[in-house]
Amino acid sequence: MNELELLVPSWLNLPDVARALDLPITRVHSLISEKSLVSVRIGDRNIRSVPAEFLVEGAVLDSLKGTIVVLADSGYGDEDIIRWLYTEDESLPGRPIDALREGRKTEIRRRAQAAAW
Repeated sequence: MNELELLVPSWLNLPDVARALDLPITRVHSLISEKSLVSVRIGDRNIRSVPAEFLVEGAVLDSLKGTIVVLADSGYGDEDIIRWLYTEDESLPGRPIDALREGRKTEIRRRAQAAAW
């Protein structure tokens, strides 16, 4: 297991994401291409997976895409984006992913923009 796998408590492979969102797998691939989701290859079988906390009640976390886009536009790769979202920040307090899930997207986007510089 690598450090990213340890940092994220729960992962979903892409077929599981498709089932959770009730979408065809091709649409999940589109969500990744559109930067609504990011995925990385994990595990012994090197399977593309998404952090489970990116989904809420059968949908992609609403505030996730804008945050991913800000970080990606700043040169962050998918692994870096996931690491940033899941790394504890004492000034929040907590992890950016938790703040997004609590509806604090403005604060997190501001921090994402600041992280880019």
